[in-house]
Amino acid sequence: MTEPLISARDLTVSYPLGRSFLGEKHVLNAVDGVSLDIYRGQFFGLVGESGSGKTTLGRALLKAAPITAGNVVYRDEERGFDVQSIKGSDLKDYRKRAQLIFQDPYAALSPRMTVRDIIAEPLEVMKLTRNRKETDERVREIAAKCRLNLEHLRRFPHAFSGGQRQRISIARALVSGPRFVVADESVAALDVSIQADVLNLLKQIQRDMGIGFLFISHDLSVVAHVCDQVAVMYLGQLVETAPTRALFARPRHPYTSALLSAIPSLDPDAPKTAEKLEGEIPSPAAPPPGCKFHTRCRFAQDLCRRKVPALRELAPGHKAACHFAEEFDFTRAAAAPVPA
Repeated sequence: MTEPLISARDLTVSYPLGRSFLGEKHVLNAVDGVSLDIYRGQFFGLVGESGSGKTTLGRALLKAAPITAGNVVYRDEERGFDVQSIKGSDLKDYRKRAQLIFQDPYAALSPRMTVRDIIAEPLEVMKLTRNRKETDERVREIAAKCRLNLEHLRRFPHAFSGGQRQRISIARALVSGPRFVVADESVAALDVSIQADVLNLLKQIQRDMGIGFLFISHDLSVVAHVCDQVAVMYLGQLVETAPTRALFARPRHPYTSALLSAIPSLDPDAPKTAEKLEGEIPSPAAPPPGCKFHTRCRFAQDLCRRKVPALRELAPGHKAACHFAEEFDFTRAAAAPVPA
């Protein structure tokens, strides 16, 4: 297998919360010991409830969130970086190669800039082009890839719909020629029909440019449509990771099973099989002992309350952090169809 484009090992992102009355330090572990590999040309999905740490993990891989412990290594055909320690000119070089597509296409674009200036800004800031003519050529090239025409480049963002604005955001992220892109809930704010158009655009760009994507989402039906590999995150930790078809065919963690069961069926006569998770996701500032999911798991036993389960391989490429992954059949609770 080829070398990963970006590799994280025991990655931790912590935020201090001050001291208690007795002087004890309190820390919030937004990302807690995560390890993953993303390859060039791969669509890697990251799913989980709000507050599970998905966005923080994506930003840490981009050096946009402070890395407390562990390491992140980026390596393409030209050069590599130890992401946690880069600064100065190396950080500027890394910014060319790793970019972010924001969630909200309405808040991500400056209302005072034309579309041409929005897309051109990374080229000018990073000094990737030598003159305005070269900049305009690059802007027109990437705009065409994102299905924007010359007339669009003269307008301001308020003249566009949500889907068009997201295509502008995608063009801005791609104009520097990145190898790795984090798409953070990049279709969540769009209508379903527009979502499909943007997802197909991202897949086309992936094929044409060979970009590695980290696709962050809470919608597993969207993940099934575009992703090759999926990781499930809960309270700062990965609880399961597998190829998409394997994950949908047989989830090996009860949390994954519950997420899959909540995907709505297109058949109005299909029985409702969504598995109800009792309670709220615990606070990452005060996680429960043992398995972090045991407070909401109907399969939990005493061992789960005492011991943290390791993320271990159960089948080729399929890992899960559950003490009883081999003993219980979580598939029956999941009603989601296996992606084609």
